[in-house]
Amino acid sequence: MNTMENWDEIRTAFQVARKGTVSGAAEVLRVHHATVIRHIDALERRLGVKLFQRHARGYTATEAGQDLLQVAQATDDQFSQLAGRIKGRGMDVSGELVVTSLASLAGQIAPVLIDFQRQHPDVLVRYLTGERLFRLEYGEAHVAIRAGEVPDQPDNVVQPFLKMPMGAYASAAYVKEHGMPVEPKDYVGHRFVGEDNRNSRAPYNIWMREHVPDSAVTFRCTDINAVVAAIRAGAGIGFLMRAGVAQIPDVVQVHAPRPEWAAPLWLVTHVDLHRTTKVQALLRFLKENIREGDL
Repeated sequence: MNTMENWDEIRTAFQVARKGTVSGAAEVLRVHHATVIRHIDALERRLGVKLFQRHARGYTATEAGQDLLQVAQATDDQFSQLAGRIKGRGMDVSGELVVTSLASLAGQIAPVLIDFQRQHPDVLVRYLTGERLFRLEYGEAHVAIRAGEVPDQPDNVVQPFLKMPMGAYASAAYVKEHGMPVEPKDYVGHRFVGEDNRNSRAPYNIWMREHVPDSAVTFRCTDINAVVAAIRAGAGIGFLMRAGVAQIPDVVQVHAPRPEWAAPLWLVTHVDLHRTTKVQALLRFLKENIREGDL
């Protein structure tokens, strides 16, 4: 087998092993799921061995698959690092710039990225939002704006950014029915909206675990859009970022933001791209144009 001619198939197998599903690999590789299946079948046919066990939940690498994927991992890492160095050699601010953050920050981040693009019209911005951590070591993003504990992934450069003010809110209908609590002793009979991750280290979630009985958290969500929808619909009291509340109809403040609830934000870049011209230009622009009062 000519390895270079079949690198696409090896890379596909690598992503299937990482994600555990054909659909997950197809999303990362930006190909149709049929292409993923075709690559895996062709690679197994050439090697004469099964690389994966197929089951209802997805694909699991066999022993032969693990051997191949160890080599693929090292090779993919080297390609990603090389690509990062090559892409960053230019002195101009141009080309694709991928930024990722929580969806709840989009109202504050997107306008600043647009202003940055106005200054640098040759930049193509890809702003990716979501709960999952995009892997900078695989070139999935140039700059990540992350919340919570200090990111500790190896080979990343982490800089403190801002504090994200968080307050407690409920729908006007909920407050009319259940009243407005002033302090934790008033929580008897109240209902709360929380995150599905009961081990979240976000400061406001830690506070909730200490002051709100677990039985009172009767509606749990996996992302901020679901939290907003649940609060608006009257599910209970929940935490939201201060700046976004003004755009949410029929939601009232139960507790004003407190310093102990504020979630720290971090600017994260991969070491291979950190010193490139366009990444440094964006980092400076973000620090100069977003203040804690904007959040």
